[in-house]
Amino acid sequence: MSVLVIGMSHRSAPVTVLERVAVAGDELGKLLSDVFQAEHVAGTFVVSTCNRVEVYAEVDKFHAGVEAICELLARHAGIARNDLTPHLYVHYEDRAVQHLLSMACGLESMVVGESQILGQVRQSLALARRQGTLGRALDDLGALALRAAKRAHAETGIDRSGANLVTVGVGLAAARLPKDAKPDKARPLHGLSVLVVGAGSMSSLAVTTSARLGAARIVVANRTQDRAVRLAASVRGTTAELADLPAALAAADLVISCTGATGLVITTDKVAAALRLREQSEGATRPLVFLDLALPRDVDHDVAGLPGVTVLGLDTLQDSGAIMAATQAPDVAAVRTIVAEELAARLSAVQAARVAPTVVALRAKAVKVVEAELARLNGRVGQLDDRAHAEIAQAMHRVVDKLLHAPTVRVKELAGSPGGDSYETALRVLFDLDPGAVEAVTRADAELVTGSPAPPEQEAR
Repeated sequence: MSVLVIGMSHRSAPVTVLERVAVAGDELGKLLSDVFQAEHVAGTFVVSTCNRVEVYAEVDKFHAGVEAICELLARHAGIARNDLTPHLYVHYEDRAVQHLLSMACGLESMVVGESQILGQVRQSLALARRQGTLGRALDDLGALALRAAKRAHAETGIDRSGANLVTVGVGLAAARLPKDAKPDKARPLHGLSVLVVGAGSMSSLAVTTSARLGAARIVVANRTQDRAVRLAASVRGTTAELADLPAALAAADLVISCTGATGLVITTDKVAAALRLREQSEGATRPLVFLDLALPRDVDHDVAGLPGVTVLGLDTLQDSGAIMAATQAPDVAAVRTIVAEELAARLSAVQAARVAPTVVALRAKAVKVVEAELARLNGRVGQLDDRAHAEIAQAMHRVVDKLLHAPTVRVKELAGSPGGDSYETALRVLFDLDPGAVEAVTRADAELVTGSPAPPEQEAR
């Protein structure tokens, strides 16, 4: 079995394509199930965020796995396969693991170093675990990615600025909103009213960020009212009904929308109605800025054509992310070093695990030799008493252990070096190990992990 990742992100696809491929809620669960049931797939989890959709899978055949997953992604997105594949990237084995680690550390994010991706990866793994699609190998890789990400945030300054999509987006939005006579760079939302549409993890981040940046009034609107109430209460804000969205829009300066809806939440008609309400009550038109962080988008594209209205979407944030990556170059390099260290440690462990059956078979053969010699000794000198037999047996086993210790430890160390397979082969040849004994150990290990007999193709290796 090998690890495979197929996905797309803000780097490989425009937002218009990303928003069609994005999955959440029941659709995400359905995609997980469909991929898991596909032929040649033994385990899977899916990371779907506001700027990426990636399917991680454990497969026994590379090309068959790629074909099946690409077809499922196209079907779920409702996009023709030929129109989808140019935007997809494929990573396999070590490159797939390296990508997972880099992504979890925030190196692949639109805003490099943002820490929200760590929680998103954790949630993706938890969902796959609950649905029974994860599997031992991917579970271990997920744990490795989370450990690398924690190291990155603890050992480097990759997130020292607290950067995330919301922070960068609010900064861009604030530049388009009215400013006080004495602007406060640390509180760009001072005196302004913010409406947050949605109550998920991204919305929670939007609420706390708006409060930290000085918003005078924060309103939360969500389909489920009790979640909106809890989120608003955390910053002493208020709530609004989605059914009365035009009135809430009319009172806002900045609207941050990040729901998980599959269709438009803020339509042109609703915004036009809000502008009419604002003009009736205020007698003038003031700027209204929308920060749309949802995938697929929440705000109708035509809203940007209304007077005094600005719409900032995920595509607007891409340049800001690139600029931030350049300013964080030393921290990015430090995180890449951590990723390289974790990847190297994993490769060494994998190589050591590959030679383990040979080492076990060698020690098993040594035990048989010792037992045979003990039996021959008993036949020649007569039946030994228990104490004498135990002392002789212990001495013989100790001699064997000391003789085998250095070569078995060394072969595990060398297994991770170039040409590591040759050392395992040499061990088999030098000690005349039965290939069947080594394969038996491999099958036993596979059955211990999976709980079922190894598949024919694995037994034949």
